[in-house]
Amino acid sequence: MTPLEYIQPKSSFKGNVPLSLAVKAGEHLFVSGIPAFDSEGKLADGDFTAQMQQVMKNITTILEAAGAGWERVVKTNVLLTRQADFAEMNRIYAQYFPPGKFPARTTAVVMALPQPRSEEHTSELQSRFGISYAVFC
Repeated sequence: MTPLEYIQPKSSFKGNVPLSLAVKAGEHLFVSGIPAFDSEGKLADGDFTAQMQQVMKNITTILEAAGAGWERVVKTNVLLTRQADFAEMNRIYAQYFPPGKFPARTTAVVMALPQPRSEEHTSELQSRFGISYAVFC
């Protein structure tokens, strides 16, 4: 049986829900839905752009702690609370990947995300990453 490694970077926000930020199983890394909170649990100041950038920064920290990078991402799920944020999300998201080398992705607009902490909209990017060349998700 493949041993599991639980990834909890010291610089990442630790919520008070029972989950790991990421779990590595062999050459596969599974990352939980990551909100736009900084390491102190504060929602990123500003608009959707600031929040999306915080989410991507948070995921970068998790990937690096697991010995991976954005170039190894094979599948992402993006949850938005406003359709109007779709274009800006795509603009920011695309900056993390080489041109034309994007992972498979599902994007959904949802009514709300769990435990909202602000009256402003928030974004959450839930990602699954494979670190090997042969990935079965």
